[in-house]
Parts: sequence; C-alpha cells; structure tokens
Amino acid sequence: MSTPETVTTKSIALPETVTVKKLAELLRVPVSNVIMELMKNKIIATINEEIDFDTASIIANDLGFATTADTTEKAGSLTLEDLASLVAAEKTETDRKLVSRPPIVTILGHVDHGKTTLLDTIRKANVAAGEAGGITQKISAYQVKKHGELITFIDTPGHEAFSGMRERGVSIADIAILVVAADDGVRPQTKEVIQFINEKKLPVIVAINKIDKPEAKPDRVKQELAEHGILFEGWGGEVMCVEVSAKGNINIDRLLDAILLVTEVEEFTADEKRDGLAVILESHLDPQKGPVATVLVKTGTLKVGQDIIAGSAFGRVRRLEDFTGKNRESAGPSVPAVLYGFSDVPQVNDVVQVVSGKSLARMKSQEALLKEGEVKKVIRKEDEDVKRLPIIIKADVQGSLEAIQQILGAIEHPEVVLEEIASGVGSITESDVKLAASSGAKIFGFNAEPTSVAKRIAETSGVMIQSFNIIYKLVEAVKSDLAVLLPPEVIRTDFGRLSVLAIFKSGKRDMIIGGRVSEGKIVRGSLLEVKRDGEILGNGKMGNLQRNKENADEVGQGNECGLVFDGSVKLAIGDTLISYQVEEKRRTL
Repeated sequence: MSTPETVTTKSIALPETVTVKKLAELLRVPVSNVIMELMKNKIIATINEEIDFDTASIIANDLGFATTADTTEKAGSLTLEDLASLVAAEKTETDRKLVSRPPIVTILGHVDHGKTTLLDTIRKANVAAGEAGGITQKISAYQVKKHGELITFIDTPGHEAFSGMRERGVSIADIAILVVAADDGVRPQTKEVIQFINEKKLPVIVAINKIDKPEAKPDRVKQELAEHGILFEGWGGEVMCVEVSAKGNINIDRLLDAILLVTEVEEFTADEKRDGLAVILESHLDPQKGPVATVLVKTGTLKVGQDIIAGSAFGRVRRLEDFTGKNRESAGPSVPAVLYGFSDVPQVNDVVQVVSGKSLARMKSQEALLKEGEVKKVIRKEDEDVKRLPIIIKADVQGSLEAIQQILGAIEHPEVVLEEIASGVGSITESDVKLAASSGAKIFGFNAEPTSVAKRIAETSGVMIQSFNIIYKLVEAVKSDLAVLLPPEVIRTDFGRLSVLAIFKSGKRDMIIGGRVSEGKIVRGSLLEVKRDGEILGNGKMGNLQRNKENADEVGQGNECGLVFDGSVKLAIGDTLISYQVEEKRRTL
C-alpha cells in the first residue's frame, strides 16, 4: 500500500485589487487557468479585468495557494523602507527567476572633498562648473561601463544643508564610496556619512582623494577613519581603500575594479520580469515638457505606455530617456531614466508603481473630489502675540525645495513664526503672486524666476519677490525678514543721579529746578526718572542744563546745576532724578 503524498500549499500575497493577467503572473499559472476558475465561480472576466482581493483569494485557493493581503504594494503607499523589504524578499522566494543587475553606487563625503570631480572624471562630463557656489544641489544618476559591466552612480550633495538627500542616497544604494580628501581628513559630513553607512549596513569603499597634493597625508586619514570604525584590509578590517586623484585621473580604474569586486561578492539581483518599481530621485516642472522625473529602477521593468503612480502623482509613461538623453522603450533594474508622463510633479523619494487603467481612473476621480473640497490648512500658534511671516517658496527641482523646507523648518523662536502658505517647483506664476497678494506673503524663489505676467502683477499689487541661486542666501534673507518682526532689544544706560534742592519755576509741563549731582554725572538731553521715598513716580526728559549759569553738556558728581525738567510729574524738593538713555538694538535669530 502506497503512502499518500504530502501536499505543500504555497503562500501568495495579493494586493487589494488585481487584474486577471497579473493574478496569473503572481500564481505563475497560465491566464487560461485563472479564467477557467473564474468561470467555475460564475464570473466572466477578460485578462485586463480587475478583480477584488476576496475573488482573487478564492481563485488562488482553488489553484492550491494560501493567500494573505499584500498591504505593502497598495497603489501609491510604498515607502523606501517597503521597497527595500520587497527587494530583499525577492532573494528568499525560491520560485522567482532573478537576474544579475548593475550595482547602484553612491558617492558620499564632505563638501569640497572632490565628490563631483570624481564623478566628472569617471563619466567624462563637467557638471561642477555649472553649480552655483561650487556645491552640487541636485541628485543625479549615471551609468558607466568597466570590463563590459555596467555600474550605476548616484550623486548626492555634500553640503550640510542636504542631510536628508544624502541619507536617501544611502537608502537607495548597494555600495557607498566614501570620499575623503588626503589633505583635509575626516570632517563633519564625513562623520555623518559613516553613521548612515553603519545604520544601513552598506558595503563601503573608501576613496582617499587628492593624493597628488604636496600636503596629502593618506596614512593620517586612514588612522582618523579607523578611529570612527572604518577598518581597512591589513588594518584588522575588510574595507577596501583606494588612493586616488580625481583631478589627475590617478587610480580611477582601480576604484572601478574595487566596485566590481564588491559586486561579485554581494551578487546583486532583481526580478526583471515583474512590473517596475522605481524611486523618484529628482523632479521638476518643465515649461514645455510638463512634469519631469528622474527615476532609478530598483526591480522589475518600467515600459513606455504603462499607467503609473508615485505617491499622489499619477500618469502614463509617455517617454523614457537614459541619462544621455536617448529615448528608450523600457528601463530595467538599476537603470536610471528620465520619465515623462506624470500629471503632477511627484515628490522626491516616492516609489513609482505600475497600476491598471481602472486603478488610475479611480485615483483621478478621487483626486478630483479632493480638489473640489480642498481647504488649505495653515498651522497657526494659539498665542496671538506671536508675529508671523507668511511666505511662498518656489524652486527649480523637488530636491532643492525639500532641502530649503528642511532648513527653514528648523527655525524656531518664541516670538516669531514662519508660515509656509504654498510651495512648488517651476517658475513663479501669476497664481503664486495672486495668492501672495491675498495672504500678505512674500515669495522666495530658488533658481526660479517670475514669468513676465507674474512680474507685472507683482509690481502693481506690491508683492515682494526675491530670487536666489544659493540656498543659504535664501535662508539668510528669510531669517532677516523674520528678525525684522522681532521687537528690538531695549538697552538702558544710567549716567548718574541728582538730588533736587530747589524749584525755581513750575509750569504745566516743564519745571526749572536746581540740585546737586550725588552720583555719576547728569547728561544734557538725557531721559530722567523721578524717584521719591524709594518709589519711581514717572519719567521725563531733560531740556537745558546749566552750571554756574552757563550751558553745559554734562555735570559731574559733587557739583550743583540747574536744569529744565519736561514731564507730567510735579517735582518736589528731596526728589532724586536719575539721568539715563535708552537705545534700541535690532535682534537677530
């Protein structure tokens, strides 16, 4: 008698809604099998028809699968963390056919340590010359080929203002190149990058740059890095180190070889057959082309014609371009691409997902309803004594806007508050100006200029527009405007005291009195405080001051003098007058 075979039930995670075709792909069965099972359940559906989770679960169960709800792939809800988990899970699912993909490499390091020059040397293109203030202010992605193998590079800013963008670069990458200048050593952003790398457990290669400079001390740099937990091969650790000169093109090939060696050990893979999942690296509004997004595909394949969403933005892939500007029909794992077709500018860091036409239509309908009843909410403090500076921010790209908002959001003061009425990417338009006019806001642009119409409306309506091409100049301008709202600091300086000995004349407002300076000095034109029996009765101002019947600018201790007191207090013999001045000093944040 034969022993019955043990039946193993496979588990599959299903989204909220799924097309018949997609369900067949998830179950890895022919579409005809799924359609047959639907018909058995008296459901007639075509391959592009959407079915809900309950229906899909019944069909999957009938075909021998246990099902769970896949909340991570709900349209528009994927975060970078979700994406990382999903990509990691692909390796453990034995029934997935994975292929090797190019490594995604991020170049990180302190500002001015040569990151951008290193990338320039690798890709033979000069972008540093076009950067305002010599700082890279956008994330970009490129691919190079070495020994027939592709390597994808992500460039992230080194300036302290772009902490969030550097952390995102670490989250997306497979390998980090930590660039440290041989003549400068470990700096604040270097320490920050090391912390990011350790948290993400990211393979790292150290590139000690500028080794051709006379003051270069690579061994000292290695020692400093070792003190921060970066241990090199031969120093008791496993981190590879390459001494390079980006400017002199020294050992760049060795650095690329090191990347390929780490890639061989780590074995980076992806499922290129599934629908593409990509990360928005950069986005902006082009006046002619509309919303433009730079994306990096993490797994799967994005194709022209697919319906897509990223956060609250949606659309259809109208065109894909590689980083050189050439059109392409698809973009697979680790491929950076420029994507055209979003209805609105997507947010940096959002995950691009492929959806069915029906899901897209539903999202469009929901957005229309939201816009119909949308009310802009502005966070206000309860304390009415707090003064507010309403502003509108426009930037060239989403990454720059994010960095500006990050810095401005850190400005806190108990007496003044910054209110961001609106923000966006692209030129400063007439609608921005009209909103500013109605809300009393100032408009700040970063690499964003007003259109001719907007400029004309701003001039007639008195709206202030300021444009900058360096982020810190914009931030300082905002801080300066906030500081103007602060009440000035009042500084009082006491000069001296006078005892009233005689009253010669008493008018409605002014009195002529005589007295002796008991302390310090009495200064002509100063303010006077009246003190009687230890209590302050009020204030006045000194008119003329005389000593020995001659005008004097000041009278010192021990001397007698006469003066004109201008004030509402009626002086009496025995009163004390305190001579002082008050200065107002403008405060800063």
